Amino acid sequence: MPQIGWFEILIVVVLAILIIGPKDFPVMVKKIGSWVGSFKNYFSEIQRDISDIKNVAEDSIFSEKDSSNIDDKKKDE
Repeated sequence: MPQIGWFEILIVVVLAILIIGPKDFPVMVKKIGSWVGSFKNYFSEIQRDISDIKNVAEDSIFSEKDSSNIDDKKKDE
């Protein structure tokens, strides 16, 4: 996987300033930053939902195992 260094980032920023213009560049950076923030929030929400579903599934599996162990102990008595 290629690595992006500071020099490459500097080149991209200079090209962006030349193409977009110095007046609109801060607006574009702010807009891109808000998009990145939205994506991060969206994916963290998905991660949270998946871990909640995983916890619920694990809890139900453990409760089923516990109830089967209790039933087995009652049958043995």
